[in-house]
Amino acid sequence: MASPPEQYIKDVLSGKILVSEYAKKAVERHVNDLKKQGTKEFPYTFSKEDGQRVIKFFSLLRHSKGEWAGSVFQLAPWQEFLIYVVFGWRTVAKTRRFRTVYLEVPRKNGKTTLAAGIGLYLLRGDNEPGAEVYACATKYDQAKLCHTEAVRMVKSSPGLRGRISVYRNNLSIDATNSKFEPVGRDHDTLDGLNVHGAIIDELHVHKTREMWDVIDTGTGSRRQPLIFCITTAGFDRQSICWENHEYVEKILDGIIEDETFFGIIYSVDEGDSWNEERTWAKANPNYGISVYAHDLKRKAKKASEMPSALNAFLRKHLDIWTQSETAWLTHELWDACSMPVDADGLKGRICYAGLDLSTNIDVTAFVIVFPPETEGDQFKVLCRFFIPQDSIEVRVRRDRVPYDVWVRQGFIMATPGNRIDLKFVVDQIDQDATTYDLMQIAYDRWGAAQVVADLQELGYDEEPGDDDEQIARCLVRFGQGYASMSSPAKELERLVLGREIAHGGNPVLTWMMSNVIMSEDPAGNIKPDKKKSTEKIDGVVALLMGLDRAIRHQHEKSVYEEHGILFL
Repeated sequence: MASPPEQYIKDVLSGKILVSEYAKKAVERHVNDLKKQGTKEFPYTFSKEDGQRVIKFFSLLRHSKGEWAGSVFQLAPWQEFLIYVVFGWRTVAKTRRFRTVYLEVPRKNGKTTLAAGIGLYLLRGDNEPGAEVYACATKYDQAKLCHTEAVRMVKSSPGLRGRISVYRNNLSIDATNSKFEPVGRDHDTLDGLNVHGAIIDELHVHKTREMWDVIDTGTGSRRQPLIFCITTAGFDRQSICWENHEYVEKILDGIIEDETFFGIIYSVDEGDSWNEERTWAKANPNYGISVYAHDLKRKAKKASEMPSALNAFLRKHLDIWTQSETAWLTHELWDACSMPVDADGLKGRICYAGLDLSTNIDVTAFVIVFPPETEGDQFKVLCRFFIPQDSIEVRVRRDRVPYDVWVRQGFIMATPGNRIDLKFVVDQIDQDATTYDLMQIAYDRWGAAQVVADLQELGYDEEPGDDDEQIARCLVRFGQGYASMSSPAKELERLVLGREIAHGGNPVLTWMMSNVIMSEDPAGNIKPDKKKSTEKIDGVVALLMGLDRAIRHQHEKSVYEEHGILFL
């Protein structure tokens, strides 16, 4: 009877287990290497016993959280295959053949837990004198995720807790003077490391190759070091992660020969439909174990309605590299929130606003957001848009946008002259502040000095006090980067999906929403990108700024907290 890793090999090659092209090629590579092992051209041999020994080591480990907490670590077949191959192949000197491992696999497939176990084996099982093993990431807190999992394993595993000492952010074996620690580029000085083993977590987040190079050069004096890299797909194709992704593909395609580098990519293939369960199972080797159909079905439904969610779904759950920019809310979703907004009925209501001042070619936008006052009520949105009177005709011809029609219909205000009359804008804000209980105005500092001064004369202080929960009439400087924009953007997505916001079908705001292109950073934060967006998006930017202030003060408690969205 075949062992589990050998059965996995047979099932992949026969098609019984469906995997992506480059996962199958990784299996085929091992099988082809077995046929030529020990030859002059291929001086490597495979030891089943060495591979099985590391698999057996995992039986000493116990899960520390979730539904398997306290149970013996049970490797999935694909994990047994990876360990079997990586640790089974040997050089003529009986040291490990593979010195670098690149594992690319979607989220929730147990890669961090697997990596923690491998880190413990490198610490304990290799019998390396003075072994230095590191869990590495760009952020120290990210590096601690893998290391903390290893600590939990040691504490819950009878076979290890008497042999490995647990200190704060340190696992040690005094007998061999060995250690396993987390390191982050933002926390530690990495020069001078003598690396026996390194677990590099979420390589797609690494903006530079600095961490990779430091770890790689730190292995020089070791007999059989191992760099074990785990990641999901990203979008930055100038990154060290994409460099390794392409390198693995070229090795598996036979274009490059590197017998010390093992890589496997669990993803989907060209032509696969992203919203079919068969595709989900193909991309996720732990499908049915730690990845569940009902969870992916829910996320796929959201992704089908929202382009920004689609990119995240493709990357995180199907391991598909995407672009960093994407269209945002669909017209259908936005149009479903066109419920009427009664401006007169909102008189006296507490509200918040965002002000996006324009250049001579943009549209100045002042968007007012009214938080719900009763259970089941919606956020209400009122928009004020401004363009110079003398430039309307030129803008209509140049942009092919019906500014003139919108001015006649009252959706845009024409200010005197050939540039935005800021006094006109301030007068309108003053009128709205009198009509409604306008508490806070968020604004971008660019070009706002005169308007800020004028608004201060109307009684709006420059900033709220240190107690940001205290409602006060004030002006709030609002950045345009990911840190400021991501939370309100994600909250707006949620409100639109739940039809919990009403914008009255304002055609200017609707047009601007259709123009929005979202950029995303490696951490999953999003922001509207004015440079990448096809046309004007000033009203959307102002909406997000106003929504941010309204959310923060709604019912004296942040909805962001209720929904687990944190400010960065």
